[in-house]
Amino acid sequence: MSTVTGAHRRRTPIRPARILLHTFLVVTSLAWLAPLLWALLAAMRPYAETSAKGYVSWPDKLTFDNFTNAFEQSDMLHYFGNTLLIAVPAVLLTLLLSSMVAFYVSRFDFRLNLALLLLFTAGNLLPQQVIITPLYRLYLLVDLPGITMSGKLYDSALGLVLIHVAFQSGFCAFVLSNYMRSLPHELTEAALVDGASVWRLYWQITLPLCKPAMAALATLLSIWIYNDFFWALVLISTGENMPITSALNNLSGQYFTDPNLVAAGALLTAIPVLIVYFLLQRQFVSGLTLGANKG
Repeated sequence: MSTVTGAHRRRTPIRPARILLHTFLVVTSLAWLAPLLWALLAAMRPYAETSAKGYVSWPDKLTFDNFTNAFEQSDMLHYFGNTLLIAVPAVLLTLLLSSMVAFYVSRFDFRLNLALLLLFTAGNLLPQQVIITPLYRLYLLVDLPGITMSGKLYDSALGLVLIHVAFQSGFCAFVLSNYMRSLPHELTEAALVDGASVWRLYWQITLPLCKPAMAALATLLSIWIYNDFFWALVLISTGENMPITSALNNLSGQYFTDPNLVAAGALLTAIPVLIVYFLLQRQFVSGLTLGANKG
């Protein structure tokens, strides 16, 4: 009986809809990978060859010289350090503050519960370009002697950390509040009966249960903050203080720019993002649908 069933399954024809679906997925994947493969090909070709034969030509030789030159000329290690100095505190502060807000609005019932959550979420609806001018003036006026080297929020890592925390906290608070609502209330009620304080309810009971959500958000935040180019360009003026994405300008000269060298630098810049994605792929995929329902 099992042999007949197995043979019947092997003879089952493949549906045309499934063939079309796989064809569409393959074509879409190639379309997304085409710019990356084109940049990789350009980065491995000498500029003299592409200037003579054009980019739409068969390469004579492929080398990694552009990657070595881009790494040395742009001083990437220094700018990678600047990026870590911005991304790590921003991610930790965002998760800490947003988890506190989420805990309060999900575990305590009061009239302004929903309004407070909407206030934090509304910040994500505001285009960042709208507040360039007032934020730029504010950063120039705020004095922080002894905290930043310049005494201003402008042109400092702290300024970028605060702006990332401000813009990402709303989304994280929304996601974490939905996740915390799915946790059983009996846990916190039992802890309250045993005399646990509000801080202990948050730090020792609720927060450990939110590790999957926190890991997914940490992955998303790390990628978003690392890839940020807009705020670093607006709020950083000194070249030495720029993160890695803005420091690629060092590969462009005033009168001449080598596109192959810039392509190599851009690919080197993308390597940490790929490493984070492959190491935390499960959290990243789960983060795409995190907070989509109320539990």
